[in-house]
Amino acid sequence: MCGIVGYVGSQQAAPLLLEGLTRLEHRGYDSAGIGVLSGSGLKVAKRAGRVRDLAASLPARFPGRVGIGHTRWATHGPPTDANAHPQVDAAGRVAVVHNGIIDNAAALRRRLSDEGVPLASDTDTEVIAHLVARSVAATLEERVAAALALVEGTYGLAIVHADFPDRIVVARNGSPLLIGVGDKEMYVASDLAALVRYTTTVAHLQDGEMATVTAAGFTTYRQDLTATVTPAEELDIDPGAYDVGEHDSFMHKEMLEQPDSAEHVLRGRLDDRFGTAHLGGLGLDARETREVRRVKVLGCGSAYYVGEMGASLIEELARVPADAEAASEFRYRNPVIDPDTLYVAVSQSGETADTLLAVQEIRRKGGRVVGLVNVVGSAIARECDGGIYLHAGPEVAVASTKALTNMFLGFALLALQLGRVRDLSIADGHRLIAGLRALPAQIGEVLKRQEELRPLAEQLAAAESLFFVGRVRGYPVAREGAQKFKEISYRHAEAYPTSELKHGPLALVSPAVPTVAIVPDDELVERNVGALHEIAARGGPLVVVTHAGVDLGEVAERPDVHRIDVPASERELDPILLTIPLQLLAYQAAVHLGHDVDKPRNLAKSVTVE
Repeated sequence: MCGIVGYVGSQQAAPLLLEGLTRLEHRGYDSAGIGVLSGSGLKVAKRAGRVRDLAASLPARFPGRVGIGHTRWATHGPPTDANAHPQVDAAGRVAVVHNGIIDNAAALRRRLSDEGVPLASDTDTEVIAHLVARSVAATLEERVAAALALVEGTYGLAIVHADFPDRIVVARNGSPLLIGVGDKEMYVASDLAALVRYTTTVAHLQDGEMATVTAAGFTTYRQDLTATVTPAEELDIDPGAYDVGEHDSFMHKEMLEQPDSAEHVLRGRLDDRFGTAHLGGLGLDARETREVRRVKVLGCGSAYYVGEMGASLIEELARVPADAEAASEFRYRNPVIDPDTLYVAVSQSGETADTLLAVQEIRRKGGRVVGLVNVVGSAIARECDGGIYLHAGPEVAVASTKALTNMFLGFALLALQLGRVRDLSIADGHRLIAGLRALPAQIGEVLKRQEELRPLAEQLAAAESLFFVGRVRGYPVAREGAQKFKEISYRHAEAYPTSELKHGPLALVSPAVPTVAIVPDDELVERNVGALHEIAARGGPLVVVTHAGVDLGEVAERPDVHRIDVPASERELDPILLTIPLQLLAYQAAVHLGHDVDKPRNLAKSVTVE
């Protein structure tokens, strides 16, 4: 969950590295650093804090045309200057930036200490710098390979050495790395965001690959130094998509992009003739689809919660058992992999480590797994048997908004296709297609109310703790709403099924603990309204996210009850419209509290470590 950038060419490296790091701060912002090679050797500057703090501390001249940089999200050791990357060897000849975790770092640190090597940091990364420096091999490539032969764990690495001033050696094992191709200059990064201003021609390293990057080009090879072929490809992407533009934050920008991104994921995938969805990327024909007896969805964080929405959709429309599980727990319980089960891995980045490892466990045991991911060419996309690209465009803010919406729509398309080869009628297929087509405009209607919701969000921000409740389709919505609120406003927010209120949570309901209740106009509306009365009877303030026409009874007359109406869709599709105001409430609350909504504390965008 850190950012790597590298440059080799004819320009001064430091400004390019700082620009790249600024674009990677969503991947780590506890500390930052750069290391450059020049005629006088290796120079390193690093410090705890943001990239702007590093930039302000750099001397006016920091020359060098080869360099690497890093934004860190702390794992081993707190965010201090000493623990920031690059990590260097004792002689100051080797610099290393690293994403991932070295599992045997403690043993390697003990070994180095026993051999008299002084350790200057708490990090696992420092051992790699010392191992490379102590190698006596003839080439940098051989020295790095020898060091990695001693290392166990995950890594995306970029390494420079003062004795080899024309190159960067990079390596990947479980943490993304790509190489950008320029005109007599080359780039390295862990995320395309760092490169799009300079090039969109990139090569993605595979796990187990290394590469040597010079101004003239790059070569790839395995750890045993046997050559591999990793072609570069031109990506069709607008560099402006990575700019915040006129918005105050990326989260604000990305929320407002949801109507357009929703149209993108639906485009060309709705089949009016047969009332179904076109999902050729799944690699499943009608006969194989009918053989699916169960669906298991795997994701982490918001991807897990939208996976619960998706599982409910699939079960309701396709009438096959479906459930969602946290990918971070899945492989550790030695799961039974059923050949009749379709596994669905959900990840915005396509690099989420826990989800990727779950995919690999499923495939190792012979299961079929498809992916719902947003990033073309990502690790999960490559590992899966097929999938659905989300087409949400780049999402930079840590809190997912437009990608989450497109995940839901991806699940709706999957459920529609599964249902239509089973018992879902063509009339229901046409009904759902009409509902899907209407969703982008309906999402836009909700987003227009952002200023109207600001005072309510500021009231919620004053509470130290909140409940979010919902039933059946509404419960995953409540879970996602609590997730958004806690991760960017830093208020304690807890989600419960509404039906569970009497089994514990009511003990905490009071005038100081607001409840955000999801009350769609569905078959459970009377039971949901009854629960509102239970909360109100105990003095609990209420925010009710509902549909026009729902009668809340005398509860609606209370001054501490606020109502948010959203447009009604088909009942199966309602959850995503009910989610949008929760995004707005969390955003407005966090802004009111003065938090950086794009970079919440202790979190990062792409979780590439377990």
